Amino acid sequence: MADNADGRRVLICTPFGKDARLAAHVLEKAGLNCVICKDLAEVLTQLQRGAGALLTADDVVAPNRSAALSDFIARQPPWSDLPVLVLTRIANDGRWYSDAHDRLRNLTLLESPVRPSTLVSTVRAAVRARERQYEVHEADRRKDEFLAMLGHELRNPLAPIGAAAQLLALASADVGKVKMASQIIARQVKHMTSLIDDLLDVARVTRGLITLDRELIDIRQVLGEAVEQVDSMMRSRGHTLTLDMPASQINVQGDHKRLVQVFANVLHNAAKYTPNGGAISAAMTVQGSEVVVEVTDDGIGMNPDVVAHVFELFAQAERSADRSQGGLGLGLSLVESLVRSHGGSVQAVSAGIGQGSRFTIRLPHMVSLAADQVAAAHAGAAAQAPASKRIMIVDDNQDAADALAMVLQVAGYEVSAKYTAGDAIGYARQHAPAICLLDIGLPDMDGNELARALRQLPQTAGALLVAVTGYGQQEDKEKSRAAGFDHHLVKPIDVDRLVDLLARS
Repeated sequence: MADNADGRRVLICTPFGKDARLAAHVLEKAGLNCVICKDLAEVLTQLQRGAGALLTADDVVAPNRSAALSDFIARQPPWSDLPVLVLTRIANDGRWYSDAHDRLRNLTLLESPVRPSTLVSTVRAAVRARERQYEVHEADRRKDEFLAMLGHELRNPLAPIGAAAQLLALASADVGKVKMASQIIARQVKHMTSLIDDLLDVARVTRGLITLDRELIDIRQVLGEAVEQVDSMMRSRGHTLTLDMPASQINVQGDHKRLVQVFANVLHNAAKYTPNGGAISAAMTVQGSEVVVEVTDDGIGMNPDVVAHVFELFAQAERSADRSQGGLGLGLSLVESLVRSHGGSVQAVSAGIGQGSRFTIRLPHMVSLAADQVAAAHAGAAAQAPASKRIMIVDDNQDAADALAMVLQVAGYEVSAKYTAGDAIGYARQHAPAICLLDIGLPDMDGNELARALRQLPQTAGALLVAVTGYGQQEDKEKSRAAGFDHHLVKPIDVDRLVDLLARS
């Protein structure tokens, strides 16, 4: 892969040096970077470094003189299609053109003498098309690296989960070992859930499906919650965090949850690339009509190429010697998209490798609104003792259904698990469950259809219906609401949240 400068160069090779110098003069005046080659051997050497286009003459690319060039073009990788522009006085010779096109492929003929404006516009178009080839190739390369990394990251939790499952099978009577296995599984499931959440967030962002729940919030509280999320990681690595915020309230209009995600991702990135014992700071100021938050670290820093692409999707920067910190490298891409959707901007700066990094986030400051208009923080209601309610779980994944049933039984509920919609309807008619937890992707009947059917039964017309599913996009939630569901939870569910929801219903 050529670097940016080499990939834009115009290689010029003509039989007479004067012609080459004249063409280079015209093109360089137009801002194009030209390299004059004395012969095809030098052209081939320069092509190894990369080029935006080759400008040559018909004598140079005659069949008996250009076999090596034809061979180079034939052996280009699938993404590459070098533009070859040939100055010729025989443009009307159909046989010559056909032969040259077969050998040189991406061929443009310029009848000599050519007007300077025609030369410039044709070469510019060729270089622009070539740049696009390099960009597509680079995007594919990053995507391939990302997919390989994704496979690695998703496989990592499977080994401890598998070992914990074997431990449960071999030591089911040992309470200590069962507890340890349970903790291992819970940690790894949480990790996998985080990875999948990042993937789904990226999918929503790229499809424009992120819906912001805007409210007036104190951005200091948001930054404080983000710090709490990364505190354990920073403590484990011995980082020193300095937090500098104004004493008075700072209002912004935005989605509380998403802004916490923004600052947590930036802080996590700082911690990830700062060696043990390093220093990280987060400073908030108001500058005119903007709230400015700067997150600075004294970590490993970035070279200019990494800085230029750090917010791009799939641009995972291998900034450390290994992949020990894990993750998919999607966090900063999400940061840039979410900040932009809030009407703000984000910038990354680094003086180079070993010089640390600084990320600056700017958001519109809501200066005209009074402090007493700020929405109160969402406080969870105190947990209530579970009422004696009968629950029906419906999921074709028997392990998932049975595991959730056991958890809810421990919480004090009477629970029955069913694995098909038909069995669920039969059970509902006989036992009238007060709560129904339904998977959407059932084999014999769509979960939304099952919800409609349960609403039609006298025994479950007033039951609490909760969708427990892997489908979590906004359109999925709208469909479940239209089908009669009261709540929509995305797998893997937070059991504490579910128990709290059931206790309050």
